Amino acid sequence: MPKQEKSPELKAKIAILPDTPGVYMYYDAEGTVIYVGKAKKLKRRVSSYFNRTHPSVRTNLLVRAIADMSYIVVPTEQDALNLENSMIKEYKPRYNVLLKDDKSYPWIVVTNELYPRVFMTRTRLKDGGKYYGPFTDVGSARAVIQLIHELFPLRTCRIPITEEYLKRNQGRLCLEYHIHKCLGCCRGLVDHETYGLWIERVKQILRGETSEIVDYLRSEMERLSMELQFEQAQELKEKLQLVEKYRAKSVIVSTTINDIDVFGIDDDDREVFINYMHVRRGAVVRSYTLRYRRRLDETQEQLLAYAMDEIRQRFDVKYDDVIVPLMPDIELDGVNFIIPQRGDKAKLLDVSTRNARQSKVDMLKNMERTDPQQRTDRILERMKSDFRLTELPRHIECFDNSNIQGTNPVASCVVFRDAKPSKRDYRHFNIKTVEGPDDFASMKEVLTRRYTRMMMEGEGLPQLIVVDGGKGQLSAAVEALEEMGLRGTIAVVGIAKRLEEIYFPGDSTPLYIDKNSESLRIVQHLRDEAHRFGITHHRNRRSKGQTVSELDGIAGIGPKTVELLIGTFKSVKRLREATPEQIAAVVGKAKAAIITAHFQQRHVD
Repeated sequence: MPKQEKSPELKAKIAILPDTPGVYMYYDAEGTVIYVGKAKKLKRRVSSYFNRTHPSVRTNLLVRAIADMSYIVVPTEQDALNLENSMIKEYKPRYNVLLKDDKSYPWIVVTNELYPRVFMTRTRLKDGGKYYGPFTDVGSARAVIQLIHELFPLRTCRIPITEEYLKRNQGRLCLEYHIHKCLGCCRGLVDHETYGLWIERVKQILRGETSEIVDYLRSEMERLSMELQFEQAQELKEKLQLVEKYRAKSVIVSTTINDIDVFGIDDDDREVFINYMHVRRGAVVRSYTLRYRRRLDETQEQLLAYAMDEIRQRFDVKYDDVIVPLMPDIELDGVNFIIPQRGDKAKLLDVSTRNARQSKVDMLKNMERTDPQQRTDRILERMKSDFRLTELPRHIECFDNSNIQGTNPVASCVVFRDAKPSKRDYRHFNIKTVEGPDDFASMKEVLTRRYTRMMMEGEGLPQLIVVDGGKGQLSAAVEALEEMGLRGTIAVVGIAKRLEEIYFPGDSTPLYIDKNSESLRIVQHLRDEAHRFGITHHRNRRSKGQTVSELDGIAGIGPKTVELLIGTFKSVKRLREATPEQIAAVVGKAKAAIITAHFQQRHVD
């Protein structure tokens, strides 16, 4: 694609751009914002779009669609990132990375009231309350709420308790009071200092500071025991056990790391999952994953910068030490970025990366459950890209040869439709024209027979053929397709067993697909099915051959008699164990005598 030419008006605007931080906006011919970007130096960044051809097709399409531009100058790169983030949310440009945020995770809030309440909510309000979370696991949030209310007699009612309300003395003590779950806040029966102390302990738990709660409960329990208040000490012991049980279930990742933020990335080409974790006193107290869908060729460095700004705005985070897998495309004053190679910090990064990957797995499972066809299409799209195809491989066939020292050579063909086995279409082939163990010639024979017949019968041909083997088997398959005139019609690849290399025709360098790739898993499934199917058929042929050869050695017993005997007794072993009368009932006394004499003679020998 040639270098993109600019209109004179656009050239003039770019020529006077300043070399300062800022945000630029591209518009199409209708005046719609199609892209918003940030830059440390506006002129250099904007010019780079037009002075070269880009490796990404989508970027070239963007440049072709640009009819006009505008920009906003800001003091720092951080300000540019903030403004870019807000403008993307406002305009939703078609070429910008898309933040897919369709989940509402729960928070735990400590309300700003005379007697604060503690409960779970999915709406974060600016009401003066203190919000903790979000909790990606609703069950965990409920468990924390249950623990808090078992430890402390906090009120759960929604009565707006104020000083004026208490002066009117209109509160009615409810069931919670009578079962000792609340101490009568609506009547002012608990003093503010005691209730405030409970709330501070609650906040410690929500911040992940459970060790302080354990120390406090243990010291109070010992004090009550010394004062011979054993009943109250027993109550505290039960509460201590609750906290320790909760603490045991917390994600403790390090006892040497205090407060630190962690970002892990799982990149799936089009979609990128970025997990954020906050670690306090060695425990993960917050985990949240953002999902971005690429529109252009955004780098991981750019997306990490977007994610850091998004997390900062959502949760009012003030970064200090941040563990990252790579340096983000942003400079932040006072922030120390750490790319660990080993030790506890590397383990933290691994935990965050696993969380990002798990979010992707959860999303794919949910897609499979709600829309199986969408998952199938996504896998086929990936295979189309990985195997350089021109259309989706909805029909794939895989071939494998089986022989042992050249005996009974057979081949198998397994068929996948929409990335799933179609077992009714599986086929076996007995090799007819090849002498000896020649896998290459056998592969050529089988493909020729298979597709010659399919074309004669008007059956639909596959979009992709996979041959089990390396360059030799692949070359034989290509030769067969060329002789049938199908070379440009059907794509073919070979998969070698040793390192799972994928070979393409005319390319001596194999492709090594990511071990976690769904494309590779489909091809491995194809290869394993073809191998299993072929080995089963080969064993059956060898077994049948051995049976026939032994019975064929008996003079006076023909092929039809052998077939009748095996059909009745199922094996030579059972035939040998049968009585002369049982054999005679099938083939007559004369032939039964011959067979019995044969087995007796072999026993003597």
